[in-house]
Amino acid sequence: MSEQMIGPDCKVTLHFAIKLEDGQLIDSNFDANPATFTVGDGQLLEGFEKTLLGMKAGDEAVIDISPEQGFGMSNPNNMQRIPRQQFADMDLEPGLVVSFADAGNGELPGVIVEFDDNNVTVDFNHPLAGKSLKFEVQIIEVSCIA
Repeated sequence: MSEQMIGPDCKVTLHFAIKLEDGQLIDSNFDANPATFTVGDGQLLEGFEKTLLGMKAGDEAVIDISPEQGFGMSNPNNMQRIPRQQFADMDLEPGLVVSFADAGNGELPGVIVEFDDNNVTVDFNHPLAGKSLKFEVQIIEVSCIA
């Protein structure tokens, strides 16, 4: 029996790390239990999944992920100016993450960019939007239904 290669609907167990281009660690499970997902189930962004296709158990790689493959480009339409009074007496500072309710009453995080006495500019883009990333992977197990 030959080793199975990662393809559509395969169950994959792996260790991973996501880093910025400068090496800053964003997320990793190398010091924890490996993650398991099924290709195409939506747990992993499609751009990350595509880089794994054809790999097999035991493979290791460091893959460059462009913003378009990762979390997309920053969208200027996701920068919103909100009246300052909607923040009541909240202590604001640039970089502060604030939780807002979206149209479906889900949680929508926004990052405070700047503020004055009248308005607060909030960035609703994903924090990794527009960033090139390094995706380090170690494939532990691949299981595909024949």
